[in-house]
Amino acid sequence: MLNVPPLPAPTSADTAVPAKSTPLDEAQKTATASSQGQQNLRNAQILEASLQVSLQTGNDSLALLYRTAVDAINQELAPELGPDAIQNAMGQDHSAQATAGRIVGLSTAMFDAYAARYPDKELAEVAQDFVELIRGGFEQGYQEAEDILNSLGVLGADSPVAAGIAQTYELVHKGYDDWLQAKLGALRGDAAPSAPADAPSAAPGSAAAP
Repeated sequence: MLNVPPLPAPTSADTAVPAKSTPLDEAQKTATASSQGQQNLRNAQILEASLQVSLQTGNDSLALLYRTAVDAINQELAPELGPDAIQNAMGQDHSAQATAGRIVGLSTAMFDAYAARYPDKELAEVAQDFVELIRGGFEQGYQEAEDILNSLGVLGADSPVAAGIAQTYELVHKGYDDWLQAKLGALRGDAAPSAPADAPSAAPGSAAAP
């Protein structure tokens, strides 16, 4: 008869109960290679981070809006300028004006790098394409932030959160409009209004009146 060695006794590792997964773990498992799966995973990560702070005041919600907007603009710029073109530096002031100013300032600062990729295009056309690109990224980030805040129930009637993100939305679009107009004006060579041609001028060599 063959002597069959006894099977080893199960170890504690074999009988250990698997650790309970967190909602984020589940989101990571179910995320697929599709863009929708990646988007859902990113939303889950943003939501988990946002739940670590109170979103009952406008300032914290604008911090979330800033984060999602910069993240989405980075996604739009990635094919042209590589990942994380804009640094995700979080400032302390999350008023609507400050948040909009940072979003506009950081995203438009990428213009020179973007324009360098299109040396054969008219700069005016490049500027318009660039603003359309970053504006689309901001729209995506704004929608993500709004969806998260809606899920947390902080966008009700007369909500300071709703008022804050709406004001930020308007200021960002105005900032992009102003930046584009200034850029196109500079390319056209627009100058500040000069004195009228028929304005009196002092005669050469004449002394100023005392």
